[in-house]
Amino acid sequence: LFAIFAFATCGGYSGGLRLSVDCANKSESDFNIDIAFAYPFRLYQVNFDAPTCEGKRREKLSLIGDFSSSAEFFVTIAVFAFLYSLAATVVYIFFQNKYRENNRGPLIDFIVTVVFSFLWLVGSSAWAKGLSDVKIATDPDEVLLLMSACKQQSNKCLPVRSPVMSSLNTSVVFGFLNFILWAGNIWFVFKETGWHSSGQRHPPDTMEKQSSSYNQGGYNQDSYGPAGGYNQPGSYGQVGEYGQSQSYGQSGPTSFTNQI
Repeated sequence: LFAIFAFATCGGYSGGLRLSVDCANKSESDFNIDIAFAYPFRLYQVNFDAPTCEGKRREKLSLIGDFSSSAEFFVTIAVFAFLYSLAATVVYIFFQNKYRENNRGPLIDFIVTVVFSFLWLVGSSAWAKGLSDVKIATDPDEVLLLMSACKQQSNKCLPVRSPVMSSLNTSVVFGFLNFILWAGNIWFVFKETGWHSSGQRHPPDTMEKQSSSYNQGGYNQDSYGPAGGYNQPGSYGQVGEYGQSQSYGQSGPTSFTNQI
């Protein structure tokens, strides 16, 4: 949706301005000189006629500048970002198993997200500069300086209507919002990759090694088991007062009286 707003507000723009030239000879004046321009802002191709205030002769002029490269680059990024987002959404929903197979899908997704984040930053910055130049080139006061009639003090040249640039300003805002959105999404895509998973597995492995080392030591062994002396039957014999041994064997202890 953010990509759609970005290329729609820029690629669908068309605007214009209106100028007024009041000649000393009123019959030669023109109060409605309309100049229309649109995306991709090749302003040098925008032509218009203006009075010279020298009889009925009119001069053919054109705006100055070509800002199509930054505008088209910005719109191209937005279109491809929209197409990739649409394709990724389909994969996330319907091909989740294929996406996670061999960890190839998350890695590709991560790389593409990083690339688009960089392109959004570059494209938005370039288009912001291009838009600033477009505003200067289409400023009515700057366009009036191109007319020969306006260089004469006896003629009055005035701007009637300036171009509305609100949608173009919005496109720049959406461009940087897309950069923030894609850059922030890098972390969430990174969590799906094997790099993040391998980093998460190291602490548990360390704990397992430590626990195994304790299990192998003497702390976890049954010190009173078969290897010990207290648990073995008949292992301790006692010699009685009269030289006869008193044994606590498997059959249980023998009474002292019987031993005598």
